[in-house]
Amino acid sequence: MKKPNLLYIMVDHQIYYRHGWDLGPRIIRNHFSGFARRGVEFSRAYSSNPLCGPTRRSILTGLYSHHHGEILNDVNVPMTERSYLQILSDNGYRNYYFGKWHAGMGTAHDHGCEGYCYPSYGNPYLTPEYKAYLKEKNLPEPKIRIECTMDPWRLDLVPGTTYVQDKEWSNEQASGILLTPKETHEAFFLADMACRQLEEIKASGSEQPFSLRLDFWGPHDPYFVTQEYADLYEPSEIPKYPTFDSPELDKPSCYRKEHNLGISDKDGNLIFPNPVPWETWQLLLSRCYAHSTMVDDAAGLVLDKLYELGLDENTLIIWTADHGDAIACQGGKFDKASYMCEEVMRVPMAMCYKGVIKPGQVTDALVSNLDAPVTLLAAAGLEFDYKPDGLNLLEQEKTGFRSRREFFVSETYGHLHRNVAKSLVTQRYKYTVNKEDLAELYDLALDPYETRNLIFSEKHMPIVKELDQKLHGWVKEEGDIFYDGDSEYILQKHFARGTSKPRDY
Repeated sequence: MKKPNLLYIMVDHQIYYRHGWDLGPRIIRNHFSGFARRGVEFSRAYSSNPLCGPTRRSILTGLYSHHHGEILNDVNVPMTERSYLQILSDNGYRNYYFGKWHAGMGTAHDHGCEGYCYPSYGNPYLTPEYKAYLKEKNLPEPKIRIECTMDPWRLDLVPGTTYVQDKEWSNEQASGILLTPKETHEAFFLADMACRQLEEIKASGSEQPFSLRLDFWGPHDPYFVTQEYADLYEPSEIPKYPTFDSPELDKPSCYRKEHNLGISDKDGNLIFPNPVPWETWQLLLSRCYAHSTMVDDAAGLVLDKLYELGLDENTLIIWTADHGDAIACQGGKFDKASYMCEEVMRVPMAMCYKGVIKPGQVTDALVSNLDAPVTLLAAAGLEFDYKPDGLNLLEQEKTGFRSRREFFVSETYGHLHRNVAKSLVTQRYKYTVNKEDLAELYDLALDPYETRNLIFSEKHMPIVKELDQKLHGWVKEEGDIFYDGDSEYILQKHFARGTSKPRDY
């Protein structure tokens, strides 16, 4: 049987989990929704870690961050394992990669890939390929009118001024209107390259199987969107998020840590009540939603091209995100940090494989982006050189997802300040152990916004005991104490030198 082609679409920092917030506008993601109907959508998909770097390394290796060693953003621990990309390349696949890396050392080119990829987080707007794209398409240099900024390290972001993204990283913590055509946005630049590659593959008539991965920078902030997308969401119609006014009672201290401009004090604590008016948050949220729709449209161009060329006939497609977005939740946060609330940990995820996966499925099985590389290799009849932590979702789908996890564990080692934690979720409960702080228990069925920490509830003591035993059994089986010698060294070195903060521009 001919090996299938593989298409993996990954968005970054996707706002997705807003369970039960029915008064608010739904985020328009027509292409993701349409794609999901062609196969199976996972309504309970989790990230293995709330940070880009650790999660992206996990997606390369199928391993938790405590196994592969990239436990924090940009610690650049060497990768000793063969990534799924390298295994595909070594077994006859032609690999193409377009977009963001941010998975530690190197780039996709070190893993048997052709295409467009630069080290670290990067800024696509500075690259020669992007400049050539603008010239070929007769497009102007992108310009943004800044509306709002939360960025404490970027004093040049002034509301009302025109701005160009000319810094080393394109992760400004701000919103604004892109004054140039939507095609000047990185999402459409990446989609254009991917579409051209598909056309070249089709024109070549090659029988060699291909793997194409598309990694967008967005909808991670900055939320810089064109007016046509901004007009899709009226800020004044966005109701206050249920935990925006949360006083963070009975929560670990990581929820009170904050670094963003206007919402934090000099000691790095979240100011409560939130000092930024809800009207400003409405604007930020509306631009965040618009950014999601904009990226969805760009990804849709690639899917449409795949269908148009008939290349979907023998192609497994997976679409997911690295992690979520905490914007406006838990007292009014921006971005993410060391906490593990559902808004950060839950991700969109769907997969389609024509003729193999039954269309129109939605499952609440506990799955993870950690499962994506295992599944991609399995479709190709391949596997990792070691026992991965992720699962083959094709096997689960064969059973109608009757074969599924009893629970899933995520982890963090901190971001901007240290917090070592494991979070275990079941179909109903969520139990988080913060090594040096208060533990958490939430009944997600009755309290989807995690407003009531039940860790001291006598009624729930049997649940705490049961989940604690499961978590510690998992930790023991993993051979992972909350931080072993190597992890402790990395943590001390990282936080002592202050590299957890964004670099100084």
